[in-house]
Amino acid sequence: MRRIGVLAAGLGLILWASVAVWQGALARGLIQLEERGAADLRLASNRLVAALAAYREVVAMAAAHPYIVARAEGAAEPGAETVGAVLRRIADQAGARDLALLTPSGEVLASSGGVAPGARLDPSAADLARAAQGAAGAFHFVDPATGERLFRYAAPVFSRAGPVAGLLALSFAAERVEAPGRGDPVPVWFTDAAGVVFVANRSEMLFAAEPGALRPAPLIGVDLVTGGGYLPRYGLLLTRDLPVIEMVGHSMADAGPLLRLARAQALSVALALFGFGAVILALLERRRTLAERLAAEARAKAELEARVAARTAELSAANDLLTRTQAELVQAGKLSALGQMSAGISHELNQPLMAIRSFAENAELLLERGRVPEAAATLGRISDMARRMGRIIKNLRAFARAETEPATRVGLAAVVESALELLQPRLAAAGIALDWRRPEGPAVVMGGEVRLAQVVVNLIANAIDAMEGRALRRLTIRIRPEGARVRLTIRDTGPGIAEPERIFDPFYSTKEPGSGEGMGLGLSISYGLVQGFGGTLTGENPPGGGALFTLGLVAAPEIGGEGGAR
Repeated sequence: MRRIGVLAAGLGLILWASVAVWQGALARGLIQLEERGAADLRLASNRLVAALAAYREVVAMAAAHPYIVARAEGAAEPGAETVGAVLRRIADQAGARDLALLTPSGEVLASSGGVAPGARLDPSAADLARAAQGAAGAFHFVDPATGERLFRYAAPVFSRAGPVAGLLALSFAAERVEAPGRGDPVPVWFTDAAGVVFVANRSEMLFAAEPGALRPAPLIGVDLVTGGGYLPRYGLLLTRDLPVIEMVGHSMADAGPLLRLARAQALSVALALFGFGAVILALLERRRTLAERLAAEARAKAELEARVAARTAELSAANDLLTRTQAELVQAGKLSALGQMSAGISHELNQPLMAIRSFAENAELLLERGRVPEAAATLGRISDMARRMGRIIKNLRAFARAETEPATRVGLAAVVESALELLQPRLAAAGIALDWRRPEGPAVVMGGEVRLAQVVVNLIANAIDAMEGRALRRLTIRIRPEGARVRLTIRDTGPGIAEPERIFDPFYSTKEPGSGEGMGLGLSISYGLVQGFGGTLTGENPPGGGALFTLGLVAAPEIGGEGGAR
């Protein structure tokens, strides 16, 4: 029950932390998303207002044209055709659909061609009624004949005596002012006083009272909306009042990438915490198992001592030696328990430990049968295995030691041989033929000894992994001095590099996902370490197959008595 309670508490903590990270990432992202969305809406709104203002200025300036004023006052000259030509020229230059001169009652006196003289427009329209009062007016509508959306600006034409003599109405297609925004990735639309979409950068949204059936998104604590079809699945809705054109601007910033990023961060935190918890539980379980094993060994020791005590005096000396050896093994087991935090030690010490166990069992049987000389020889082999374990631990401690010193003179051949000694068990277990020759002359480079050893060990370990399951398994290592540089090449007979251009990218790996063989950071970290002391690291597929990694290092300046520093 206690284990279940601890597990439930841990899962609850992971869930709480994941939700907190999700909400925090989403809150920070929404601030940036709102700023970007507001900037996009402001840009689109300013573009629309500026375009409409340009047409308004055109009709205001055209209302002061002498020909237009004279025609509005009822002068015989210029005639309707002459004024119509002027209106056509102005309409063409402005890109308008039609420019018409009207009487205050709405009768067309002249036009650019869209409306025939003598026709009558509704003088009660908002723009015409306002222009008849001496002010500029605006109106938007849909042409019933063509279904085209139109904007219309009307300006008063003042007579030379002062009163309004006529009206000048300029109409243009809404597509002309909304076309520049159609390539925008953010949906933007503008609604009139009735709440109907009249201008939009998505044609599907036109004339809709509720574009995309917007509704609140079912997300806890997040003010988002969801739409359909042509709108983002989840978005942040923004609005902007535009009193100058009597419309309201709307935009919907896509929140999908933000939600995916927040979800990825929360999942990463959950996986990290879950992995950490799993490691802690595994260590606790391993500790419990080790305690049980030590207790079993203690019981076995007591039984063995009881049996040995009954044996002849000839075996008493051997019995004392065995007791001391067993005590040392128990103490070594305790020290091993304290060192379980280092995952690499258990792997490298597994083979000697298995050998010691086998020899100890043989020694026990030999002592029981009275074969003391053979038992002594077996115990001697146990001593050899212990010395081998000491060398392994020494190499592992040197390999794991942190190094912060600047680059110094390092013998490259010694570094390679130290790495080979560290990886010898893996080379032997994999059945790999090693082709390594020390250089004839000194090969001293500038670098960090520990960091350089880490790089070499990583390259050789990768080569061992690459040759797994291959019929021919050969590892070739050479050192070549080349003037101011020293080249170390490591070649294997594996399948080669699938994507040489990506081999040093972080998190790139050719190993199967979930294989437990690493996260794809080894070569990336090695690349950074080599660059740290002015070196280079490259990988390629040489002719003949396999993979070839070349480590280029700066040769150390020569000093007296350097010949032995290899």
